[in-house]
Amino acid sequence: MTNTRGFTLVELLVVLAIAGALLAVAPVALQRYRESTDYRNTLRMIAAGLTEARNTALTGGRVVAFRVDLAGRHYGVDGGLQRELPESIVVRATVADTDLADDVARIRFFPGGNATGGSIEVIRPSGTGARLRTDWLDGRVSLEGLSP
Repeated sequence: MTNTRGFTLVELLVVLAIAGALLAVAPVALQRYRESTDYRNTLRMIAAGLTEARNTALTGGRVVAFRVDLAGRHYGVDGGLQRELPESIVVRATVADTDLADDVARIRFFPGGNATGGSIEVIRPSGTGARLRTDWLDGRVSLEGLSP
């Protein structure tokens, strides 16, 4: 009796077929993961920026503005670090007419805790997303979901 070791051709073909199927699905899954990560990070960083602007206004005793450059695709506290918007994310802003100039939307926070108010919508490629709303009376930032 001979003891042979190894794989048959059929077994190798099955393994190659499974590997090929996984390689075909991987780019789509990775793209969805990246878009999801970009969305969550953008939403988190805009919320943090709005909160930072509010806290700086309260503690510094001066007006602080958070800006979203819709044409240049970046955002941040005026005079601070400006972050880039990922290509897959759509951002819309609703602010007072006086706080929108040259496609740059600003939400200003005042030392008394109030703000000019407004909202920033962060939208995924799928059409779903969230709205960060800044209350004009107390300057607080709230999050609400958007349906497609």
